[in-house]
Amino acid sequence: MHIVDGALSNPVVIGGAVAAVGGIAMGLRNLPLERIPAAGVLSASFFVASLIHVPIGPSSVHLILNGLAGLVLGWAAFPALFVGLLLQAVFFGFGGLTVLGVNAVNIALPAVLVGLAFRPMVARGSPMQGAIWGGIGGGLAIAATTLAVALSLALTGDEFLLAAKLVFFAHIPVMVIEALLTGAAVMLARRVKPELFINTPAGGLS
Repeated sequence: MHIVDGALSNPVVIGGAVAAVGGIAMGLRNLPLERIPAAGVLSASFFVASLIHVPIGPSSVHLILNGLAGLVLGWAAFPALFVGLLLQAVFFGFGGLTVLGVNAVNIALPAVLVGLAFRPMVARGSPMQGAIWGGIGGGLAIAATTLAVALSLALTGDEFLLAAKLVFFAHIPVMVIEALLTGAAVMLARRVKPELFINTPAGGLS
């Protein structure tokens, strides 16, 4: 899911960097003090989960948990996930620094969109109903991320079309696993800390 340095054309890299700066700025504006601990935990969860790569053919897949980050943090998922990506690039060489903006947009923007679309449904009804909607959101976040990665590759050149298709189909099992994990996490959070899914005065999802 991490695009590496040198794989993308300059226009795609520059466009991703500009979009990432905008998303991070919006996320910091919508990160109230009481949500900073949750942002730290979710950033660390993303960092650890995406370190474990499972090879599938010439590619590899890993968990991301960006759907859960979007459901809890809204726009604040942008800076939280960006920090995780930055640390992975610096310490482990995953992705790269020049494509950091593109990777951040591909992973964080679907998280934000899932939060905007599914958080109201996750917050109301029973914990089981919230878990179902959370699971759907978690799976869709991975689907949207794989499509964004595929689009980034396709925009770079026709020679990446096969790789773009491979990225999507290789991550179908991950979509199912992420849906189950996100649903379980939402159910637990609804039982022990339901306020995580309630909008804050700072407008975490505005």
